[in-house]
Amino acid sequence: MGKFELKETKSGIRFNLKAGNGEIIATSETYASEKSCLNGIESVRTNCASEVEDQTVEGYAKLKNPKYEIYLDKKGEFRFRLKARNGQIIAVGEGYKTKKSCCNGIASIKKNAPEAPVVKAK
Repeated sequence: MGKFELKETKSGIRFNLKAGNGEIIATSETYASEKSCLNGIESVRTNCASEVEDQTVEGYAKLKNPKYEIYLDKKGEFRFRLKARNGQIIAVGEGYKTKKSCCNGIASIKKNAPEAPVVKAK
């Protein structure tokens, strides 16, 4: 089972959603407080079942928020971001070499986020 891992940074606190194998699936922005970070986790749980807007195909259909957006970064790697109903980005994924791997990352969030416990990084 996956877990949300809280991690202190120099400027605040952020979370990583990790799969059962320990791999990081998604990362949050840096929040000013633990309370706001926990609110971000709840937003991921609430919105993780959203549809995917594939911005890598020409003439893609624009979806309403909440949604995942798949896009190509400057290196030509596939990435995703999860947006809440208000349009805020609440989680982002790493760069993937293939779109299939990127989609697998999204599927892993959908599977792991709803029941994932929150733990503090060691």
